[in-house]
Amino acid sequence: MTEALTLPGDLVSTEWLSTHAEHSDLRIFDGTYFLPTLKRDAEQEFLAHHIPGALRFDIEAISDHDIPLPHMVPTPEAFANAASRLGVDGATRIVAYDALGLMSAARVWWMFNLFGHTNVAVLDGGLPKWRKEGRQTASGPSQPPEARNFRASFQPHTLRKFDAMKENLATGAEQVIDARSAGRFEGRDPEIRPGLKSGHIPGSINLPYTDLLAADGTILPPSEIAHRFKAAGFRAGAPVVTSCGSGVTACVLALSLKRIGHQPVAVYDGSWTEWGGSDDTPIATGPASA
Repeated sequence: MTEALTLPGDLVSTEWLSTHAEHSDLRIFDGTYFLPTLKRDAEQEFLAHHIPGALRFDIEAISDHDIPLPHMVPTPEAFANAASRLGVDGATRIVAYDALGLMSAARVWWMFNLFGHTNVAVLDGGLPKWRKEGRQTASGPSQPPEARNFRASFQPHTLRKFDAMKENLATGAEQVIDARSAGRFEGRDPEIRPGLKSGHIPGSINLPYTDLLAADGTILPPSEIAHRFKAAGFRAGAPVVTSCGSGVTACVLALSLKRIGHQPVAVYDGSWTEWGGSDDTPIATGPASA
């Protein structure tokens, strides 16, 4: 009988994954998502090179297509069906990675946690670090796994929607942290999606997710993460909602906050695509107010 696999935490190293990649209870997911401006095709790049045994976890495909916003979280039933087809059940351990180092893999991590599956980790440094170390990659389509029975247990306290974000403007009960670049947050740079206004949710603070990454795409040590959150105006101990352009890199902030012991953290799923595209939302520009 195979010994049960234990993940070392919410983050695993390339060395750990290389050692445990063939364990029967482990699923490796390539959760790569590219912003439209990059003009890169995640599916084609997966076919060209991926970690051996990895399966594609497409956050656009596994989303609620009835909502006219990108990759909004699906219903628990839809997510359970998708996870089951990917060979996941309650005993499955998951490692997610992406082709940029750490960007959309955190969204995969957050989605599984949202639906009650905590045995999931992110590969630190992702595919770039794996390849730089000369580790083996595979090409072509992956072998479909045998389906398992995943049961979703929805955790609504980790998800924020539009109405709750508008209500928070009045109450200020939760601090909102925006993962977009400073230029987009302050309204100096145009948004990457057409039709969106520039600026940020009034009262929010800004910490670009890239400020939490080292040059090699790995996440910074917890002490440095804590320092950067504090410098951005984060109040330790206060409830947090993270936001970004479309709910992807907000999950990098959520992962980072968990690494410094702050949880739970909620993610605003519609993020700026919803807020900046609405007609009845107040918008602030310039640096975050004190």
